[in-house]
Amino acid sequence: MNKKESKKSLLEKLYEPYIKCLSCPLGFLGRKQVVFGAGNPDAEFMIIGEAPGKDEDEKGIPFVGRSGKFLTNILSSLGIKRENIFITNSVKCRPPENRKPKPIEVDTCKNILLFNQIDIIKPKVICTLGSSSLEALLEKSIKISEIHGSLLFFNSSTVIPTYHPAYVMRNKKMLPFFIEDIQRAYSLCNKK
Repeated sequence: MNKKESKKSLLEKLYEPYIKCLSCPLGFLGRKQVVFGAGNPDAEFMIIGEAPGKDEDEKGIPFVGRSGKFLTNILSSLGIKRENIFITNSVKCRPPENRKPKPIEVDTCKNILLFNQIDIIKPKVICTLGSSSLEALLEKSIKISEIHGSLLFFNSSTVIPTYHPAYVMRNKKMLPFFIEDIQRAYSLCNKK
């Protein structure tokens, strides 16, 4: 990276050709806008979810709907400010009816956007929310119930997977695990 170019400007350059992206079927299926990500481009901590929902598609910001507000409350309770971290999704466009993204959609988006975002931001720690976002990174099927809280790696970043906030909202018994996983992931940012 050219020292004169900030991570913010590098991200803007990355996004520019994809503002009206038609690289995968989601570009033709009714999404309002591409939801690239939000937060601090110099963050050591990155959160990656699955795909934008209705609220995110309307506002252009990830995790602002019900599960996003739930996530923000958990982060706040742990002393983590959203503006100090970077939040994105493995797929940047809303799938119809919030269905799970199809493999072609995940592969296209992660290769043109997600992997480049990670390369520019260079987070020390990534926390993936749900199986889809972790599967996008690892490129293999996993069961989040078996792997949540584990220490994994993607390039030079440590990865801690956890449950998706929407799942935790429906299954309150998972809340302690969710909080513990996020807390563990964030604490790794402070270790040398």
